Amino acid sequence: MAQPRFQFNRQLVSHFIETAQPYFFPPRNEDDRQQDNNTTPTRAKYITKNTWIFLGLLGVLVLTVVSLAFFVTVGLTLLTNTVFPDFFGKVAGGLVKSINGFIQSNIPYIALGIIVISGFIFASQKGKIGNRWKQWSLLGLLLFLLLVVNGLNVILSYAFRFIDTALNERNADTFWQFMIVYGLVLVAAIPIIVIYRYTRLKLGLMWREWLTKHFLGKYFNNRAYYELDSNAINTEVDNPDQRITQDIKSFTTVTLDFLLDILDSILTLFSFSAILYTISKELTWGLLIYAIFGTAVALIVGSRLVSINYNQLRLEANFRYSMVRVRDNAESIAFYRGESLERGQVIDRLMSAIRNFDLLIIWQSIITLFQLGYNYFTRLIPYIIIAPLYLQGELDFGAIAQASVAFSQVLSALSLITNQIQGITEFAASINRLGEFYESLDPKEFKKEKEQTSFIYTHKSPDVALENVTLHPPNSERTLIENVSLNVSNHNNLLIMGASGTGKSSLLRAIAGLWNSGDGIIYRPDAEAILFLPQKPYMILGTLREQLLYPNTEKYMTDEKLKKILEMVNLPNLADRFDFEAQENWENVLSLGEQQRVAFARILITQPRYAILDEATSALDVKNEERLYQELSHMGTTYISVGHRPTLRQYHQQLLEIFDGGHWELTELSKN
Repeated sequence: MAQPRFQFNRQLVSHFIETAQPYFFPPRNEDDRQQDNNTTPTRAKYITKNTWIFLGLLGVLVLTVVSLAFFVTVGLTLLTNTVFPDFFGKVAGGLVKSINGFIQSNIPYIALGIIVISGFIFASQKGKIGNRWKQWSLLGLLLFLLLVVNGLNVILSYAFRFIDTALNERNADTFWQFMIVYGLVLVAAIPIIVIYRYTRLKLGLMWREWLTKHFLGKYFNNRAYYELDSNAINTEVDNPDQRITQDIKSFTTVTLDFLLDILDSILTLFSFSAILYTISKELTWGLLIYAIFGTAVALIVGSRLVSINYNQLRLEANFRYSMVRVRDNAESIAFYRGESLERGQVIDRLMSAIRNFDLLIIWQSIITLFQLGYNYFTRLIPYIIIAPLYLQGELDFGAIAQASVAFSQVLSALSLITNQIQGITEFAASINRLGEFYESLDPKEFKKEKEQTSFIYTHKSPDVALENVTLHPPNSERTLIENVSLNVSNHNNLLIMGASGTGKSSLLRAIAGLWNSGDGIIYRPDAEAILFLPQKPYMILGTLREQLLYPNTEKYMTDEKLKKILEMVNLPNLADRFDFEAQENWENVLSLGEQQRVAFARILITQPRYAILDEATSALDVKNEERLYQELSHMGTTYISVGHRPTLRQYHQQLLEIFDGGHWELTELSKN
């Protein structure tokens, strides 16, 4: 299937919001959900009232932080001017004058009003924000520290200017004074920068933890993991494991980096543009035009890089999965001597990733070529414009250094996209992959259902029964079984037989609710009353006790009771070989026959109303098979079996034979 070419568009923004918003603010309210239940959901509806509230709260937070920073700046300026009036008045007389002007204006009242109103706004959203105050507080702290760091950069630029001017004038006293100022600023700046970076990483880590758990909750809800299994039904979303692990990690880390970098660029743009404008208006306007040109070129080339990076993430995940698959099936491959075929398939996936990466490095090289020329040429511009002004005596020597610093800072702010385009395209690809994944985990809200003419409906009932059920594979018109009706009541056990590929296991999937393509009604008890045993038992990662108690691992059962159950399934020595608290690689330690008997032990422990067995005794001899079915009968569990052995007939009361073309025949068997 051809991959779409992702660009910087509305879909990207929508994917970003639906992934980022839930950590800070609930994305939907009950009215939104009710409205969606009554109408056909569309992607545009995701931008709900709560989303606008979330964006508004972000704006309020920024204004609050700026207002607090204003009061901190005023306080520190007045304090410093009081302690060192002569020196501070000499080097920052203009700042003191500006601060006094601010104090006499309405700005302090406006800032105070913003803080008070912001408090009321956040208090009004207390119910929706819930327990998310910690992340909002950390985000506010990050914004405040960002303002502080930016302010320190401005102070350092002036310190450099005075130091260079003092050197040029051979003024030793002024030089050493500002060297001391520079040292004091560094002493204050270093811990602030460390705290800023730590808070940034900490918030990213907390966000990753929450978002991963959020996705895992959706992934395991309503058997979404089964729907997205590459070997099952839905293959449109590839490698969900990579999207949960790698893409979420990249998203949370890079999102904070980019958002804070954008804010930093805005602050840098305003603060250093003011400095630059006082030195040279021509330099300021020329810089603006140059940066706009570079950004436009970067966006044009970057739109191509997004799709290439998207494909690279997918192909790398496919290659990694092929290696994991070899590891998980090593024994089967060794028995079949399938090394050559497996190596060829792995190499094919490797080469697909290599070919796409080759295309990626070509485009990256093009961008690097543009970036190098763009950045190197900018180093000449300040000197070309400022040097004549200095030579004419209109500027002091330190102005050249400060102009160069201010120019590079403003250019860096304006060229964020130009310089970070490779990282941005990787980030955009990651956003789209997470957005697609999010939609696939919530199909009723975001994804149009594929057209399906009919469904198999499931109704709650004490007994398992089928009423005029016709079954198709998902997304297929092939009929596996047509118009079958039967009842599996207490002690009226059913055996399903037929040639391979006729749909025996598929009928079990329909009873379990995994498949619903077709027509008719299936009656069944709650899922807790039914236990399914596949031909290849699932061995969990855990202790022997948890292995036996699965899926109810929290259930309490004494060692003596567990030993008795192991004897009932003819595994009396298992408890002697392994302690109940032992953790092993059970798939390798136990033979398939032992694994099937462990699975039967789960039935004896759980004691469900129904047990559904899909070739669950295929690896056992006839005597062990007989013993296990007798235990099921004595326990009173009604069971449905799929199998080929004629010996299975004696343990069942009715037989459903399935033939090609959807035909079937239901017969009664002799009573035991």
